[in-house]
Amino acid sequence: MTVNAECYQPLVTDALGAWRRFTGAPQPAGPVNLAIRPDILDSWQRCWRAGVDPENRSIHQQLSAAGFQTLLHKNQELISIAKPFIENLYGIVAGSGFVVVLADIRGYVMEIFGDQDALVNPMTESFFPGADWSEEEGGSNAIGTVVKIRRPIQVSGAEHYCRKHHCLTCSAAPILDNQGHLLGVLDISGASTATHLHTLGMVVASAAAITAQIDIRRKNNELNVINKRLTNIFNTMSDGVVMLDEKGLTRQLNPVARKILEGENGTGAVQEYISEEQVLNPDNVFIRKMLKQKESFVDVEMMIDTRRGPDHCLASGTPVTNEQGEVTGGVVVLRPITQVKSLVNRLSGHYGTLHFSDIIGESQPILEAVRVASLAAASAANVLLQGESGTGKEIFAQAIHNRSERCSGPFIAVNCGAIPRELIGSELFGYEEGAFTGAKRGGKPGKFELACGGTLFLDEIGDMPLEQQVTLLRVLQERKMCRIGSEKEIPVDVRVICATNKQLLAEFERGTFRKDLYYRLNVISMTIPPLRERADDIVLLFQYFLEKMDKHHRRFTIRPEVEEKIVCYNWPGNIRELQNVVERIVSLSEADVVQLIQLPREIRDWQPQKELRTPDDLSPESFLTTDAGRLAWRQRLWQEEEREEILRLLSSNKGNVTLTAREMCISRNTLYRKMKQYAIYG
Repeated sequence: MTVNAECYQPLVTDALGAWRRFTGAPQPAGPVNLAIRPDILDSWQRCWRAGVDPENRSIHQQLSAAGFQTLLHKNQELISIAKPFIENLYGIVAGSGFVVVLADIRGYVMEIFGDQDALVNPMTESFFPGADWSEEEGGSNAIGTVVKIRRPIQVSGAEHYCRKHHCLTCSAAPILDNQGHLLGVLDISGASTATHLHTLGMVVASAAAITAQIDIRRKNNELNVINKRLTNIFNTMSDGVVMLDEKGLTRQLNPVARKILEGENGTGAVQEYISEEQVLNPDNVFIRKMLKQKESFVDVEMMIDTRRGPDHCLASGTPVTNEQGEVTGGVVVLRPITQVKSLVNRLSGHYGTLHFSDIIGESQPILEAVRVASLAAASAANVLLQGESGTGKEIFAQAIHNRSERCSGPFIAVNCGAIPRELIGSELFGYEEGAFTGAKRGGKPGKFELACGGTLFLDEIGDMPLEQQVTLLRVLQERKMCRIGSEKEIPVDVRVICATNKQLLAEFERGTFRKDLYYRLNVISMTIPPLRERADDIVLLFQYFLEKMDKHHRRFTIRPEVEEKIVCYNWPGNIRELQNVVERIVSLSEADVVQLIQLPREIRDWQPQKELRTPDDLSPESFLTTDAGRLAWRQRLWQEEEREEILRLLSSNKGNVTLTAREMCISRNTLYRKMKQYAIYG
């Protein structure tokens, strides 16, 4: 803001004559007739149009007490910023009879500084808190005119529109914000005989200083808001944030990082520094490179030393540099690997959706199974579910998980019989980058890692190869594991639920299952009853699947002969077979009555069969005297010898089917068929 000579220097020495000509004329005189500054002439014309009486000698109107308090409250920030500058400005003019005034955007006086005699001087008697110095009230004057023109101006002597102010010289400047909006007016007023250019210059400089201070205050407020936002982000983000200095010492932790480093609750006293060895240990080479070589790192698996022991985290780090490019510290973001895995499991559907309420049945065997499973859910022990294929073992596993304390964690199911024996190790325990040909870059976590904090369901556990049974036993005992190709131990917090349709003790006798693993898994054992032992539930399940699968919401009626057939049928596939039969009926049904013809032929034609007699059923007489008996006995001996040979060769070949088939001079398919016939799994 600069001072122009036109702001204060009259164009004629006889301003009083110009004023008399203007106020005495019936119509306002124009600039041609009056040699007066344009800003002054414009102000006079505004006053004339507003009906201001130039001969009015009354004191200016004043705000009410309540109105003045409202004015001060509304302009509190401006007053607090401007007051020190007003005091400094008054210190320059003190003792000269001048008063320093701060007015609002309408011209009302908010603050006034002056000598005691100046405050009671009739010349300056209209300067008091709450006084109205607008042009409409006081005529042309520095304060009221600045309110109109938003520029600095000096009004002296007869340039004032009202005669009562001809004794004054007033110098005023606007106080603006960074967008040019008027915030207030700063003014110095005194006797007209003391008119000087420097007076307006001081006012303009002080107003500019106030404007600059307002801008600084605004920027500081913005910085405070930004700082509060960053602090809120720092304190509320779900990842741990550690601020390090150039030596790798911890300067600041957010609550999540404090929880990671100090314990589950994070209530321990925070040390001002954490020793360098705790941060820059040999495993944290990435942090060392970040601080020494300015190398950032992203999503690196890292074992962090905490008060409760090593913690597996995913870490990202960025160096912090000064203006010279020197590293002054770094920011490390820690994400517990369990949190990452939980997110992965949630997005990939690794969670249990079934509960005990989803188990349909009212028969005594199924109710007993539900009772035992409910008790098992309250425990943290391993559970072994036994039962034929299709009886619903996974439903029980999910129900146990969802009623346990781990219900908020992942539920991951692995079918040990569906994974090739060469891949089951990497599937369960994961692998490091470069562990074998074709290993995924960056490695891959196994199912044990992904299931941390939750439940791992190992279905068809009886089909797990012997070599992997040893590794599984060790993980269950030590609660630690190593990925394939790595020596770094990773703690695992997993509850294991296993399921099998085999008799594991019999498999141990055959040499296909480890007895020590069986006892480790068989802490709580329960058998899911087959459907043929739940005759009372068959019709109930049949009706349930009809209602669940029918998209047209029909109310099916089951014919009595249909109920008789499905109740008498043996259901070798159990509930899975029943569900498939119902799905077929719903898909092909044109009516809402289930008739006998809609059942599969094997169910319609099924009749209870007498059990075939074995050599054990034959009496010694028939065994020795009949051809059928002698043939059956020889066949049984031959089959037992063949089965023993297969078991022996599989054991010596460590379960390798190809080598075993080659030694027996048969194809792999033939060997698999014989293994299935003799119930050999491995």
